[in-house]
Amino acid sequence: MKPFIHENFLLPGAVAQKLFHEHAARMPIIDYHCHLDPKEIYLDRRFANLSEVWLAGDHYKWRLMRANGVTEDFITGNRSDYEKFEKWAETVEILLGNPLYHWTHFELKRFFGVDDLLSPKTACKIWDTVNAQLPTMTARRLIQASNVETICTTDDPIDSLEWHEKLAADPSFSVKVLPAFRPDKAVNIELGWFRGWIQKLSAAAGFSIENLAALKTALVSRIEFFHAHGCRLSDHALDILAFEAAGEEEVDGIFQKAMRQDSLSETEIRKYKGFMMVFFGREYAKKGWIQQYHIGAFRNVSGRMFQQLGPDTGYDAINDGFVAQPLRHLLDALDRTGELPKTILYTLNPRDFEVGVTLMQSFQGGGIPGKLQFGAPWWFLDTIDGMEKQIKALGSNGLLARFVGMLTDSRSFLSYPRHEYFRRILCREIGRQVEEGLFPEDYPLLGRIVEDIAYGNAKRYFSF
Repeated sequence: MKPFIHENFLLPGAVAQKLFHEHAARMPIIDYHCHLDPKEIYLDRRFANLSEVWLAGDHYKWRLMRANGVTEDFITGNRSDYEKFEKWAETVEILLGNPLYHWTHFELKRFFGVDDLLSPKTACKIWDTVNAQLPTMTARRLIQASNVETICTTDDPIDSLEWHEKLAADPSFSVKVLPAFRPDKAVNIELGWFRGWIQKLSAAAGFSIENLAALKTALVSRIEFFHAHGCRLSDHALDILAFEAAGEEEVDGIFQKAMRQDSLSETEIRKYKGFMMVFFGREYAKKGWIQQYHIGAFRNVSGRMFQQLGPDTGYDAINDGFVAQPLRHLLDALDRTGELPKTILYTLNPRDFEVGVTLMQSFQGGGIPGKLQFGAPWWFLDTIDGMEKQIKALGSNGLLARFVGMLTDSRSFLSYPRHEYFRRILCREIGRQVEEGLFPEDYPLLGRIVEDIAYGNAKRYFSF
């Protein structure tokens, strides 16, 4: 019987098969946005069992287990690792239509050579088979087995970057592990921990931050520090896009109100956030960095479970706030002065795909191919449907051939088959267009386009 994950999985036609096997499959991976821990990479973390490497911290799986009636003690509670794995096996068996069914079996096959379908009947066998291999499948081995060339982690401006320094000085590991600058805590002035974080930034910068000018100086110093450690990307979680023009004096007053812990109006919050995002964009432009805007997450929607478990535990959703006008004002404020850096836009709400693509196209130029990018489908859109919609939206109103391709956006060392998943779907969509007569069957051209989207465009865009 043919394995479920076979060589032509998701590749129904001859064109798609040729493009994938002869072009996409052989390209290295540039994972330019992920949440892997550089400390774990440097220390070459070992995993005690399959549950530890697969279920710990994976809120994608936790959400589905809860939906299947699994109680919290089998998810984040004190049940044994094997009992938690059994509950995941019960859930996987019925994941009809969900990408985690595919990801699960890709990961079992690619890393551990397992073709069995995970279910309660096979759970014990798969547990034993994988656990027997795990002593040699360390964090670094898992990365190298996936043909990864470069990784960009996601790092707070106050981070010491000590583990990046150690990795850069380690000749035994050839994969580049670079930091990416994530200054959300400098922007989200309305959150309760803002003042405490500013105090931590003061310590990292080495001086007191008592006004907006000092805050900007401190952030510039951290940008310089990150740049010296190989950082060339920033990342911003713009869950709600907020922009309202304001001058420096007014924004300084808003900042000082926040530091006194006075309440802020919605207008003041918008003015501060808009000012800071323009400030960051201008600094990135000076350094030749790329900025990433992740737009539209609705985080911690269950107040009860946020109090119980904290953030990033599977209680998030897609937001439906309007994005066109604030995004236009933000990009335009930077473009007017010639200080708009390379930018990648990600919209979590598929309703906003065409909005993002058409806005992006209005700010292209400067002789830079794909200066503004419409980023990979992320989080809840890491699906066949989400990827196809993103590819079609970009192809319909943009330049798909200049797309910088997929990323993992993951905390798991087993997530790299997501790149293969995307590449198969990309080749399937291109193959469909060729077979329907919508694009010529020119294999040298098609092969080059596929290789560029899989790897070459990112290599040139990020200059890694």
